[in-house]
Amino acid sequence: MDQIFTLTSLYSLLGVATIAGAAKAASSALLPKGASSQDRWTFIWLAFDALIHFSYEGSWLYYSTFGRQVNSSVGPLAEMWKEYSAADFRWGVADSTIVSLELLTVLGAAPMCLYIIYQIVKRDPARHYWIIILSTAELYGGWMTFCPDWLIGSPNLNTSNWLHLWVYLVFMNVIWVIIPLILMVESYGHIAGALRSTQKKAKSA
Repeated sequence: MDQIFTLTSLYSLLGVATIAGAAKAASSALLPKGASSQDRWTFIWLAFDALIHFSYEGSWLYYSTFGRQVNSSVGPLAEMWKEYSAADFRWGVADSTIVSLELLTVLGAAPMCLYIIYQIVKRDPARHYWIIILSTAELYGGWMTFCPDWLIGSPNLNTSNWLHLWVYLVFMNVIWVIIPLILMVESYGHIAGALRSTQKKAKSA
């Protein structure tokens, strides 16, 4: 246990929990009291999503571009990524596929999260279109992160212990599959319902 779960593991997971708490606090501060539970949980997820992308993944991009890589970097966040790269070796060596996906994530998905949050606060129903775009991008990102490695027998993944397998590889990635899928289905329902209602009114006019 001592060799697997280190102080870096603890600080990294506490950081994730702190970001989740900040997202929850932001929802309480920015959303009106009458906001629906669906809008509130969507806000919290998007705020959490944006903060993770900007802070954790943004730091990884810093350590993994312009000739740098995590394995030769120093600092608290570099140590955190060295910990994660023990589960997926590609994150320690600036794998070009991962870098390409993270550029889209940090520079595209994270700002989109903030834009959708703004739309939720303003009660703009157009957010449902952008939620589907964001969710599709995040599902594609997850697929392209793991599928290329699976196809060659997963040589870069270390599943030999519970922390690497169930916390880093499974939990920390599956939430970016399950939640985008749920949001996509919910937003599809809103968009399809509105279009069908408009069509019905047009036919009865």
